[in-house]
Amino acid sequence: MTGKAEELIDRPEWTVRELIDWAKAVYPEFHRTVFVAVNEEYAQQEHVILAGDTIAMIPPVSGG
Repeated sequence: MTGKAEELIDRPEWTVRELIDWAKAVYPEFHRTVFVAVNEEYAQQEHVILAGDTIAMIPPVSGG
């Protein structure tokens, strides 16, 4: 999605929605649909991300 394995962002707190909006602004190729996990748990868009949290962005997948 971003071409990076990881990225450190210096921000005390924000929501998952704000993170996704930031990613879309910084990385134009960013997928519109993405699942976000915070500290290895799926998170809703209203979830507050705190300093030190680990975030994973999971693109849509298909299979059968």
